[in-house]
Amino acid sequence: MQSFAADAARQTKRRKLNRLQDTGASKVREGSNSDQSEDLLDPADEVEEEEEGPETTTDCIIDENDEDDNEKDALDPFETHFADPEENILSQRLKALQGNQWKTQGMLLPGVGRAIWSVPAVDGLKTIIPPTRVSEPSDLKLKQKLVGTYSKQQPTFNDLEKSIAGNMFSYQDILYCERKPSNAAGLRRLACLHAVNHVFKTRDRIIKNNARLAKEEDDNLELRDQGFTRPKVLMILPTRESCSRMIDCIASLCEPEQQENRKRFDDSYVVKGDVFSDDKPEDFRELFAGNDDDMFRLGLKFTRKTIKYFSQFYNSDIIFASPLGLRMALEGKDDKKGDYDFLSSIEMVVVDQADALLMQNLEHTEYIFEHLNLQPREAHGCDFSRVRSWYLDNNAKYFRQVIAFSAFNTPELNVLMYNQSQNWAGKVRISDTHSGTITELGLKVKQTFSRLDSPSIETDPESRFTYFTSAIIPTLTRRSKDSAGTLIFIPSYFDFTRVRNYLAMSESTSSLSFGAISEHTSVPDASRARSHFITGRHKVLLYTGRAHHFKRFRIKGARKVIMYELPDNPIFYKEIVAGYLGQSVREGKLAPGEGTVRVMFSNWDVLKLERIVGSERVTKMLKDKGDTFDFL
Repeated sequence: MQSFAADAARQTKRRKLNRLQDTGASKVREGSNSDQSEDLLDPADEVEEEEEGPETTTDCIIDENDEDDNEKDALDPFETHFADPEENILSQRLKALQGNQWKTQGMLLPGVGRAIWSVPAVDGLKTIIPPTRVSEPSDLKLKQKLVGTYSKQQPTFNDLEKSIAGNMFSYQDILYCERKPSNAAGLRRLACLHAVNHVFKTRDRIIKNNARLAKEEDDNLELRDQGFTRPKVLMILPTRESCSRMIDCIASLCEPEQQENRKRFDDSYVVKGDVFSDDKPEDFRELFAGNDDDMFRLGLKFTRKTIKYFSQFYNSDIIFASPLGLRMALEGKDDKKGDYDFLSSIEMVVVDQADALLMQNLEHTEYIFEHLNLQPREAHGCDFSRVRSWYLDNNAKYFRQVIAFSAFNTPELNVLMYNQSQNWAGKVRISDTHSGTITELGLKVKQTFSRLDSPSIETDPESRFTYFTSAIIPTLTRRSKDSAGTLIFIPSYFDFTRVRNYLAMSESTSSLSFGAISEHTSVPDASRARSHFITGRHKVLLYTGRAHHFKRFRIKGARKVIMYELPDNPIFYKEIVAGYLGQSVREGKLAPGEGTVRVMFSNWDVLKLERIVGSERVTKMLKDKGDTFDFL
C-alpha cells in the first residue's frame, strides 16, 4: 500500500510545482488518475515494514517519572471528550448532530477578529460559553515534558494563541481564516503541541492499561482505551517543505534522543538554497520555497526515546500527506489494492495552508475526508475488547477534531467544514473584518464594479458568461484600437477555456487579437504571449488565477484590467491592479489616473468581494438598487 515504486532505486526526487508544461503533472492536478501519476511519486518514500497491532507495548513512550498521568484528571479535555465523556450530554448532542441541529453564536475576539461558535443544539441550551482564554502553556492539560519544551520556545501566548488555544485543546473544530506568513509559525507550533500531546496521552493510557491487565486477574475488567488502528493524527499539507516544517516543530517539542531515518527524510524532503528574488511576494515565497513537491505521504512513529520516520502507516502515530499523495494510497493502482483502514481511528485532522489546497484540487481533500473513520474491512490485529464503544457504534466521526488554517475563507472551505465538521464538542470559525484591498493600492485608478444578475449558484457561470459577452465584449470591439493593453483575469480554468474559445471563434471578436496564459501554458508559449502583449501585437491577454498563483508573472503593457471574476486571494487583486497598471505608469506608458479596472461580481461572491472592497461596503453593493459602483 505504501510501496511507491518497489523496483526503483532510491534517490532524491524533487518535482517542481511550477513545471506547468508537464502534461502528467497538470492532469493529476486537475484530478485525472492517469497512469503517469504514479511515476511522480518519490522512490525514496518506499516503506518495507511489517504491520503491528494497535496496542503495541514494545514502543513504550511513557516516562516512569512523569507524574502528571498517575491519576486521571476529570477536567482534562482528553478525558471529557474521548476517554470518559458524560453519557447524558453526549447522547443529547449525538442526537442533535444526527438531526443536523446546531446552536450558533457570534462574538468579537479582541485583536483577532470575529468568531462564530456552533454547538449541537440540545434542550435548554440558551447561550454558548466559549472556552476560557489561556495565557501560557502551563494553563493547558499537557504532558509535563511538553510544557517544559514548549515554554522554553515560547513562555507565553500572544493574543491569537490565547484566543484559539482554548478551542483547540478542548477538541473543538477550528476554521481559522486569517493565516499569514507572520503568524504561521505560531499556529504550526500550537497545532503540533496539541497533536503530540494527544498522541502521548493516547499511547500512555494504553500502556498503563496493558500493565494493569497483566497484574490483575479479573476476567470482567473492561478497559476500553483505543480505536481500531494506531494512527491518531492526520496532517494534510500542500508541499514537502510544509511537511518538513511540521516535522522540525514536532522534533523540537519532543527532543528525542534518536531520530531513525532522519537522513533519509532530509534527503527526500529538505532542499536548501532555493531562494526567490525579493520581487516575489511573501506568501509566494513561503509556499514555494524549499521542496515544493505536492506528491508525498509519510508515517511518523513515537517510542520512548525515538522518533521514526517512514514508519508503515499501521505502525504510525501521525500521518503526513499531500491530498494527491494520500488519495493515491487510498485508491490503489494496478495490482495494488486500495486501502483506507489506517484512517479508521483518526481522531485529529490538521489542514495547514488550506487556501493552497484549493489551487491543487480540493476534490482530493474531500475524497480523504470521505474515507475517514469508516469501519475497517480487516481486523489488523485489533483487540476489540479494548476498542472504545463509540468506535464500535460507528460514531467516530462525531469525536474527530478538524483544525484548518487558511489565508482566507471560501464557499468551498465552508462546504467542506459543513459536511465534515460534525464534532460533538462544537466548532468555531474565526475571520477578521476587512478594510478592503482597494484602499491599499497606492495608485490612482478608476475601478468600476458591475453587479450581474445571477439567480442561483448553479447558473452563475452561465449568467457571468452572458453578461461578459453582452456588456463587456462590445466595449472592446466598438473601438478596437482602444482595447490595446487589456488584461482579462479569469480565476477558473473552465471559464478561461470558454472565453478563449469565444474570442477565437465568434465573428463579433474577429478584430480582437489576443493571447492567453493559463496554468497549462508552457514556458516558451507564456513568454511569447507576454512579449506580444507588450508590443501590442496582441491587444488582449487572458490570464488565469492558477497561472498567477503558481508563477506570479510580472506582466508589462497593461492599460486596462477586466476581472471576469474576483480572485479568492485579495493579494492577487493588488498585484494585478497596482502591480501591472502601476508598472505601466512607472514606465511612462500610462498617465497617472488613466488606467481603468472593470470588475464583474454577483451575489455569490460575497466573501471575496468583502476582502476586496471592505466589510463596510459589501452589504450596500450587494443590496443596493444600482448595479454599478465606482472607486478611485
